[in-house]
Amino acid sequence: MIWITADLHLNHKNIIRYCDRPFSTVKEMNKTLIENWNRKVEPGDTVFFLGDLAVGGDKHKWLRELNGKIVLIGGNHDKGLCALPHLVVKCRGEKILLIHNPYDANGWDGWVIHGHKHNNDIKNFPFINREEKRINVSTELTNYAPIPFNCIIKELQKRNSQSVRQSLEK
Repeated sequence: MIWITADLHLNHKNIIRYCDRPFSTVKEMNKTLIENWNRKVEPGDTVFFLGDLAVGGDKHKWLRELNGKIVLIGGNHDKGLCALPHLVVKCRGEKILLIHNPYDANGWDGWVIHGHKHNNDIKNFPFINREEKRINVSTELTNYAPIPFNCIIKELQKRNSQSVRQSLEK
């Protein structure tokens, strides 16, 4: 199984207030995010993680606590971790750029899946923005857990088919 998520911000006290996360303490947030991840992701699964794993502390410790083979795309809080700047994947005819910050995707003509924007600008960075061809997988928008990558692809294909049908009907 392949999963995708971004922006755990483990150990980051201010993110609770900044993103109005439903946690009272950093300890509660860390515990819940790790449990949510490990409840879904099996050890043999792959997870595309689009940046900002943790703030401060031993980031490798957090990686060891999370199930799956993690493909890490670096975020602005991932200094010291071996991470890719971005990754291009092709799936069922869709060309997709996996990147942390959507502003770093200037000139990209396919879909962009990103994090970084959290839930602070839902109007411009909702879960799916069809006009801009962007998908925001910040953990606040995915119920604080990774989501199946194939669900995103199916949703895109369903909507693309509907758009084609609607265009043909005009």
